[in-house]
Amino acid sequence: MSRDGASGAVTEHGGRLAAARLLFPGAPEPFLDLSTGINPRPYHLPRFPADAFTRLPEPEALWELQTIAAAAYGAASPEMVAAAPGTQILISLLPNLLPWRDVAVLGPTYAEHALAWQAAGARVTVAESLEALAGHEVAVLCNPNNPDGRRHGRDALAGLAGRVRLLVVDESFADFEGPERNAAPLLPRPDLLVLRSFGKSYGLAGLRLGFALSLDHIYA
Repeated sequence: MSRDGASGAVTEHGGRLAAARLLFPGAPEPFLDLSTGINPRPYHLPRFPADAFTRLPEPEALWELQTIAAAAYGAASPEMVAAAPGTQILISLLPNLLPWRDVAVLGPTYAEHALAWQAAGARVTVAESLEALAGHEVAVLCNPNNPDGRRHGRDALAGLAGRVRLLVVDESFADFEGPERNAAPLLPRPDLLVLRSFGKSYGLAGLRLGFALSLDHIYA
């Protein structure tokens, strides 16, 4: 759940199973939450050494994580990968790291993108097509999209990126699609930033791990 500071509106998200059970006490069990798009079959994890939970990771471990993510997502270098505790934090941070304030979001889509830019003082337009995104400073889209499943090919994304200052492609559900539409192989280029979510496809949502893939000087 999040609150739009400008209007006071509340955006509801899935995952609140305790609240859902209170609203529907007669619902059969197990209660299936389809709203968050999380794989219900978690990745089989090995046993972790005890010190993994008692000390902070070394910088070399972060570099290893970036290297693995770059290989998994098709980025040319680990230097293009920034790890964060969840994609949601990246969505909230980006409007405060980037200077542009004319933003178009391809909708209807995940509401947090527009809310985050609005909270940072941006003028946000909800567009209905890729063509309508062009000409704005920042264009934001989810690929594949939530909730309607719209998909855009890599060539279309490359063309759109060339017509804006920055294209933000949220690929939180891309692992369910396969690699053919993944935008990361288009990097390095200064007009593209790709967001990836680790936990959804691996069934490890509680791990809270997400990535931003881009040229590092975008954040300067």
